[in-house]
Amino acid sequence: MEKSNIIGLLPNDLLTFLEMMGEPSYRSKQITHWLYQQNATTWDEMKNLPLGFRQVLSQRFDIGQIKIETKMVSSDQSMKYLLQLADGNGIEIVVIPHRKRITICLSTQVGCPVGCSFCATGQSGFSRNLTYQEIVESAWKTQIESNSVIKNIVFMGMGEPLLNYEQLSKAIQVFNHSDGFNIGSRNMTVSTIGIPDKIIKLAQEWPQVNLAVSLHAPKNELRKQLIPINDVYPISQLMKTIEQYIALTHRRVTIEYSLWTDINDQREYAFQLASLLRGLLVHVNLIPGNPIAECHFVPSSPARVMTFARILEDNKINVTIREPRGQDIGAACGELYGLHHKRGVVE
Repeated sequence: MEKSNIIGLLPNDLLTFLEMMGEPSYRSKQITHWLYQQNATTWDEMKNLPLGFRQVLSQRFDIGQIKIETKMVSSDQSMKYLLQLADGNGIEIVVIPHRKRITICLSTQVGCPVGCSFCATGQSGFSRNLTYQEIVESAWKTQIESNSVIKNIVFMGMGEPLLNYEQLSKAIQVFNHSDGFNIGSRNMTVSTIGIPDKIIKLAQEWPQVNLAVSLHAPKNELRKQLIPINDVYPISQLMKTIEQYIALTHRRVTIEYSLWTDINDQREYAFQLASLLRGLLVHVNLIPGNPIAECHFVPSSPARVMTFARILEDNKINVTIREPRGQDIGAACGELYGLHHKRGVVE
């Protein structure tokens, strides 16, 4: 009999299995505590479970099915992992340490169908959606490997999270559950290029999960050059959706804006962005561009980034400048996957 994967199993599904086996419901809390709090990787470690039940579990379930293909450590101590899935596909995870706790940047798809011009993942094509268990296991695997506790989760890795909404939502449920990782909703962020109906669904189902919208341009003509799907979801529709999201959740939305020399960092675009966002409960996160081999864009200089930020501040727009992390290991989304994919390391 082919084994199932225990990692990431929804709490109700685990309870159903326990009921079927005639085991008390408290076994669920025991198992998930060993898996997510103690990082157990074998059934024999779970000494408070009866031996016979451990043997049944070992026959029915694998404890994880993902392998670490490559690990890279930056001079700033951020880490990047290339993980190999059970079917041979690869995904990337980025880990940013804060003492003994970490922020992890998770992937939701193998590749990405959106095709943003400055994104390495978008240039590698799209293979498939991840299952919620694969999303959860990628976090669990890196938590063990880094010997740290996950503090924050950002769904900002490979793929567009809201194009895999159902699996994303199930993964959030596992991360959030008190018997699992027990990560608060406000410690999770979904980053999206803007899928209007799914943004509203996120607001309705997970109102405390943070929303970050990758805007990168204040005008449709420019944005569709950077993000082709803007033809389907133009800025006007996206802004109306953001207004709806804020009305539903009363939560601030982060606007992400990557800056590229003479592409979208000119002063006129800063003024246009300020006009677009004026009066909204938003915070702009300016991101100096991450250079990739597939794109000729040049990251904006610190001086141009500061000029852009000052214009926003002068126009009463809250803004921060994100500090680049992991540039020496190619920590931009999809770079490591793209390199290994071309070399045939991950088939």
